[in-house]
Amino acid sequence: MENAVETAYAGLREKTKFKPVLGIILGSGLGGLADAVEAPEIVDYRDIKGFPISTVAGHKGRFVFGNLAGVPVAVMQGRVHFYEGYSMEQVIMPVRLLKLAGIKALLLTNAAGGINRDYRVGDFMAITDHILAAPNPLIGRNADKFGVRFPDMTDPYDGALLAAMRKAAAKTQIGLREGVYYQVTGPSYETPAEINMMRIMGADAVGMSTAVETVAARHAGVRVAGVSVISDVAATKGESAITHEDVLNALKHAQKDFIRLMTAFIGEVKNTL
Repeated sequence: MENAVETAYAGLREKTKFKPVLGIILGSGLGGLADAVEAPEIVDYRDIKGFPISTVAGHKGRFVFGNLAGVPVAVMQGRVHFYEGYSMEQVIMPVRLLKLAGIKALLLTNAAGGINRDYRVGDFMAITDHILAAPNPLIGRNADKFGVRFPDMTDPYDGALLAAMRKAAAKTQIGLREGVYYQVTGPSYETPAEINMMRIMGADAVGMSTAVETVAARHAGVRVAGVSVISDVAATKGESAITHEDVLNALKHAQKDFIRLMTAFIGEVKNTL
């Protein structure tokens, strides 16, 4: 896997020499943040040898390099998921490629179902911790180039970055919840019994990405901040079924505030990277 990442990185460097310090992975329907990048250099995933390709609606499948709020960034408009048939090694390849590219911190974003009964569609949740109910991405031979065999996960989401997120929310006067994110494999949405189990376990939101990327980033010594946009409220029996189209429509309404909040956050962390 290390060789595959290095090959992909070499392919990326053939397209751009830009050096980011902050990586940003944008979830379903959240790609609009990349439009705010100044003097963008765009590299399609398809143009990087061996790099996994996004196949899900709402994911453009490209890197956007440039400056955002005064910070050199590498923005991924779309990610790949385990449920698309990729191996976990492929799912975390983008994180490791960004590490090789020079990032010091990683901002992970996603669309998530609200488990906490107080959450509403359109809420923003800073991720404070996660529960990983998918295969651990570090299973197999350890990638010594990136980190140790048994990385610590007592502080997966960086406290200083979380504090910066709170400041950004206060400055923009955008509501920000904080909670625990539960990652499933997907692609089916959760049953009512599964939602009840997650709620009992202490989860506030659920999705099909992010936690495995956090594990890979922390393994590589990269600081992580995570934000979920609540795109639906987990249904119980007798309620309307959830569709991916409903999720994308909900995210359209949240896009403007999402861009404002993330831009303010990046401005807050500018001098700490």
